Amino acid sequence: MRAIGYCRVSTDEQGDSGLGLDAQRAVITTESDRRGWTLDTIHTDIASGKSLRGRSHFATALQQLARRDADVLVVAKLDRLSRSVSDFAAILAQSQTEGWALNICDLGVDTTTPSGKMVAQIMMVLAEWEREMIGDRTRAALRAAKAKGAKLGRRANVAPETVRLIRVLRESGRSYGAIAAALTTEGVPTAQGGRWHAATIKKIHETYN
Repeated sequence: MRAIGYCRVSTDEQGDSGLGLDAQRAVITTESDRRGWTLDTIHTDIASGKSLRGRSHFATALQQLARRDADVLVVAKLDRLSRSVSDFAAILAQSQTEGWALNICDLGVDTTTPSGKMVAQIMMVLAEWEREMIGDRTRAALRAAKAKGAKLGRRANVAPETVRLIRVLRESGRSYGAIAAALTTEGVPTAQGGRWHAATIKKIHETYN
């Protein structure tokens, strides 16, 4: 099998010094050798672990995997790939859809094996539970805001409660479309009395973030 490695550090200083990167590369190389995989390349990003945005080298790795230039993505530690359960679940789902495998060395999650696939499925179930819990908290917060007489709208009249909800949902991994659907379902009025749209949520998030 052909493998691609991925490393990440959070700061320029760590990137310049190699602090942490050498250890990650060593784990990835050792695992690939142990499994008899051909390690084509190791991609490295210097970026925050809070989200998947802004990681150009990770995006390149995903493109290569999607093209089947490689068969498995190897990462030394889960937190080097993602600190969000929902983000990790999305990566797992993408790997299954596109037909490549994922190996997280510190967890022993290796979707080239039956046991690794089982662990991955459990983590995806936990991610779905997390999303449902976020939905419950969102609905409770919306009800509390409406009970206080808050006018939840958009543009310049957006209430602080709505802005905070949008920010929390966005940081939890929800898409703009999913946030719009949640607000519409809960009956939060828009300025024009219609449905919430992804473009509106995006504008609010960018304006107030």
